[in-house]
Amino acid sequence: MTTRAVYPGSFDPVTNGHLDMIERGLNVFDHLIVAVAVNADKRCLFTVEERLDLIRRSLGDRPNVAVDTFSGLLIEYMRKRQVRVVLRGLRAISDFEYELQMALMNRRLAPEVETFFMMAGESYSYLSARIVKEIASMGGEVQGLVPPAALEALRRKFGGTR
Repeated sequence: MTTRAVYPGSFDPVTNGHLDMIERGLNVFDHLIVAVAVNADKRCLFTVEERLDLIRRSLGDRPNVAVDTFSGLLIEYMRKRQVRVVLRGLRAISDFEYELQMALMNRRLAPEVETFFMMAGESYSYLSARIVKEIASMGGEVQGLVPPAALEALRRKFGGTR
């Protein structure tokens, strides 16, 4: 039996922490769907199309990884795709508190869906796309925090990042 999971997020931009979670998730699941959330209320630096492209370019050709988008409830997307596991990364206690609430609400809405929590790798426990954007916007060094495709895209957006 093939095990599949959805790894949802904004990925604005994709970071090395996201890629690490995908790689490690593939040690547990046979197939991952990286699902980029479309949320009109959230101001993103990159368009949905740009985020999809950055993820695809960063992953290369991976037959066991699909990159897709969704809007609305994650649970509805998962039902459509017939996937029953959500993969979520945890960096700190604050992540756990938020993610626990989301997992419990998802369980209430869809008891057949389970949430699989995976601790962030030690090298990425401090890393977030928000922090990367903040550093890049001020001309700071983000090389090593994001894959080359995202680094190029950040340089195009902000001009001054190294």
